[in-house]
Amino acid sequence: MEEKKEKNGFEPRLVGILCRWCSYQGADLAGTSRLKYEPNMTVLRVPCSARMSPLFLMKGLTSDIDGILFSGCHPGDCHYISGNMNARRRFVIFKKLLEFAGMEPERIQMSWCSASEDKKWADIVDSVTIEVKKTGPNNKFK
Repeated sequence: MEEKKEKNGFEPRLVGILCRWCSYQGADLAGTSRLKYEPNMTVLRVPCSARMSPLFLMKGLTSDIDGILFSGCHPGDCHYISGNMNARRRFVIFKKLLEFAGMEPERIQMSWCSASEDKKWADIVDSVTIEVKKTGPNNKFK
């Protein structure tokens, strides 16, 4: 199976952790609008991007996941007042921790995407997929 994967080119397995109020709705709108974007991402919906725990990220990166995107409401638009800014702080610290641990920081990405930004969502997924493809398979924990 591994030889076939290398022969056909690397296709990353991605997970998106999305705020239910904005980013998830934007992803849903992209789907109902039938926008074309890379099919590599599995989406997990959370009540708020602040619900994203560094443990989620570590669990994903130590399993068979090549990259993680988490996305929330734009600054100032959070339904839970400042949840997205708390998530942003965690993201910055976790990214530094990944670098310290010798892992490629490009494996995790963060974005702001509102419910009406279906085209932006498609662009984000495409760019994250390209970035993780450049980084290569996540073999650090195998």
